[in-house]
Amino acid sequence: MYQALYRKYRPQTFDDVVGQLAVTQTLKNQLINNRLSHAYLFTGTRGTGKTTCAKILAKAVNCEHPVDGNPCNCCAACKSIDSGACMDVLEIDAASNNGVDNVRSLRDDAVYTPAEVRKRVYIIDEVHMLSISAFNALLKIIEEPPEHLLFILATTELHKVPATILSRCQRFSFRRILPEDIADRLNYIAYRESITLEPDAAAYLARLADGGMRDAVSLLDQCASATVGPIDTDQVCKTLGLAGTRKTAELMQAIGNHDSARTLAIFNQQYAEGKDLAAMLDELCTVARDLLIMRTASKGVSLISGVCTEKELQNLLPLFSPGELLRMTRLLRDAAAGFNTSANRRIDAELCLIWLCEPEAVLDAESLNARLSRLETKIAAGSFVATQTAPAPQPEEEEAPPWDEEEPAPPPAMPEEPPVSAEPVPDGAWPELVRRLKTALKPPASGMFAVAENAPIQGAFRGNELCLTIFADFAESLLKRPNVLQTVAECASAQMGRPIQVKLMRPGQERQNGENFDRLLSRTSEHPDIFEVK
Repeated sequence: MYQALYRKYRPQTFDDVVGQLAVTQTLKNQLINNRLSHAYLFTGTRGTGKTTCAKILAKAVNCEHPVDGNPCNCCAACKSIDSGACMDVLEIDAASNNGVDNVRSLRDDAVYTPAEVRKRVYIIDEVHMLSISAFNALLKIIEEPPEHLLFILATTELHKVPATILSRCQRFSFRRILPEDIADRLNYIAYRESITLEPDAAAYLARLADGGMRDAVSLLDQCASATVGPIDTDQVCKTLGLAGTRKTAELMQAIGNHDSARTLAIFNQQYAEGKDLAAMLDELCTVARDLLIMRTASKGVSLISGVCTEKELQNLLPLFSPGELLRMTRLLRDAAAGFNTSANRRIDAELCLIWLCEPEAVLDAESLNARLSRLETKIAAGSFVATQTAPAPQPEEEEAPPWDEEEPAPPPAMPEEPPVSAEPVPDGAWPELVRRLKTALKPPASGMFAVAENAPIQGAFRGNELCLTIFADFAESLLKRPNVLQTVAECASAQMGRPIQVKLMRPGQERQNGENFDRLLSRTSEHPDIFEVK
């Protein structure tokens, strides 16, 4: 039976969790040093790994053979918890079990010692849904629980949890996962599932997920089910009912040119294709926000959302003044907020677009300020300065005869580099290097190095060289990250006891000879199969 991708690729150890290194490292240290608390509270937005880490922690405290704070996933306790057959590890949904009677029943059962494992673990998801009476019934046992009991509470709304509960738990905040980390994970899943995912589509899905890994993997699963060939950005927009980056930029340009006819034509085309109206207005509002940041904070390019590329935003920037962008943001937000009570969403959206294109049609103070701001921007840019007459043409200088030209000196010959000496390589050198890199590198880069035959990166020592063969594009992007190649070279040199040069290649390509490690990072234009690290 088919299993959803977000369930199939749910992390099974703390090292597999993406984007929550501070939380996972702290929990691992507590397990290694035997300094576990009796109650934990995991808080954060949806899809950031709260329930996943709770299940991993439940396995780790009961694992018979833990490895550096991680569960082994091979012992009887780990297998029983994974299958849901362990009666001593209970996951409770507080949304449907929020009454005081449910908590009293839980409290009465918690006093009994576990039958199968060392600790009885209660994972209470969405704990903020409990009633006040239920919180009061839970308070005493959380304050002074039996030695065999562990509580793990998870919530997305921390402000609804009483302070009396908060003060008795160790609180861990799960932050939103960065888009680049989400894109790396999506590329890895696509590689394992033989899905052709374009890099732009992976980045677009990561932005749509808004920091939630589960949402991103679910969107990838949906796109893979609806697509036969490669998944690109257009296919993602078509599957999810979105306008798409190019259409959003085109619509924004028509608004900036005050072309109502063109704006409504693009809107009606998207509406006929079944695009979601709220999503279209939300994308326009996001682009207006990005333009406002670029207009008012020139160093805030890293804060842009990514609905439109930086080049598209630079082309749109001269069309809008800060006053216009503020007015657009307010109108788009008000129109989207009114959709819940609107009798005809299409008319509301069209009226909003007309108001955006025609600020002269509204005589309120904000529209007048937008018009004045646009006029001031044009004056400051010199749009109303009279054009100067062209200077008189100057007589052309006579060209010197070809025999008077000096003959260019030939370029100096590059000194030949000494050949790489072929020293003996001990057996098992690559598995030993993989073990070192697992410790020296951080996820997700460390996960690219493995001994398995289907690993994205495979390596072999050849004398004083380490040849890395790259089988996937996302693995190449990870190697481009700062200090990754340098760390690989340092670990290889330390292991072999002599300087080791790192060579990168694609399957079926011959490696480049005579290139040392320093030139590997700079002379990429001469060798297309050697990648640049920026």
